[in-house]
Amino acid sequence: MTNSSFSLIFVFFLAATTAFKLWLATRHARHVHKHRAQVPADFAEAISLSAHQKAADYTVARSVISRADVIISALWVLILTLGGVLQWLHEAWADVLQTGGIAHGVAFLASIGVLGWLVDLPLSIYRTFFVEARFGFNKMTPTLFASDAAKTAVLAAIIGLPVLAAVLWLMNAMGTLWWLWVWAFWMGFNLLVLLIYPTFIAPMFNKFSPLEDGPMRQRIEALLTRCGFRSSGLFVMDGSRRSAHGNAYFTGFGNSKRIVFFDTLLDKLDPPEIEAVLAHELGHFRCRHVVKRLALMAVVTLAMLWILNQLMQAPWFFAGLGASATTTAMALALFMTALPVFTYALSPLMSAWSRKHEFEADAYAVARTGKEDLVNALVKLYRDNAATLTPDPLYSNFYDSHPPAAIRIERLRAA
Repeated sequence: MTNSSFSLIFVFFLAATTAFKLWLATRHARHVHKHRAQVPADFAEAISLSAHQKAADYTVARSVISRADVIISALWVLILTLGGVLQWLHEAWADVLQTGGIAHGVAFLASIGVLGWLVDLPLSIYRTFFVEARFGFNKMTPTLFASDAAKTAVLAAIIGLPVLAAVLWLMNAMGTLWWLWVWAFWMGFNLLVLLIYPTFIAPMFNKFSPLEDGPMRQRIEALLTRCGFRSSGLFVMDGSRRSAHGNAYFTGFGNSKRIVFFDTLLDKLDPPEIEAVLAHELGHFRCRHVVKRLALMAVVTLAMLWILNQLMQAPWFFAGLGASATTTAMALALFMTALPVFTYALSPLMSAWSRKHEFEADAYAVARTGKEDLVNALVKLYRDNAATLTPDPLYSNFYDSHPPAAIRIERLRAA
């Protein structure tokens, strides 16, 4: 393949995926707005017209941001690659550090991350302090926003930089089978993060308090006993510091598993409904969804690293994406920048798999709690989180990791 032909293929895929994303987002917003005037019949008794219209307006507002994000992201990818920014950064760090090697590669890759964060920052601020605030969801203060950003930067430096250094060292030192070594290291690192996240990382951003003794805790512990689930604790997270959205989840791996409730969730749902939501989350564990996703990640990561190994030996890969440098760091940067352009078409497959898992977790919850409790909980969460009840079907199939409300509730009631 020639340099120019790969450049044309890359530009074609970037333009096609960008246009398709914009078309899908526009279609979704129009569909939601079209059904704004009437609550779907299955929800008419539980959700008011004003709540339904709020959800529609919230969805449309978020769609405007998503379309802006699509355009900015596409332009940024072009600027990095064919615009020569990656090559310029590579040369600039070579002039600064002189020595090259791993230090140069880490500095180069880290600077790409910093610039990407700066590009995303204006939309992130607008989303948080204008859109989320307009609809009553944002509880974040500018000080807390800045604090979160600083903590994230510190974590990225403490954890991310050594990981980058290790990956680059393995790529340079392990010969033709470097991709197997990097794969083993990356999978081990992800398992380590699963172990330490609940205890060391999450508490840096939120306060976790043990669930108080009482009828609610007794109900939850009885459910855990029925489900055969052992955890290291039941905790309440101060999610209301940042948002009015509610949720519950379990996190961790092995003996470090924790069950976490947002304080907003406990305020909005009745005890039987909270139990049903938790049963759904336990369904993900009992159906081995976490293990299956880890297994898929392992297979996909191995395949991607093998492909990267092949591309590193192809001059057209570097030149076709605007780079004259052929170092391992440049190969990694180009690959991670271009990969989403060529894999976007796989999005609906991953979304369909995730929705299948949600149905399975719902079925598990219904078998262990009252189905009406789960239905009532979901309806309240749709209402309080301003989740649209009328998504565009094509958009939903392409993006949504959870089934649309109408389909999910219908299946639950028919269980």
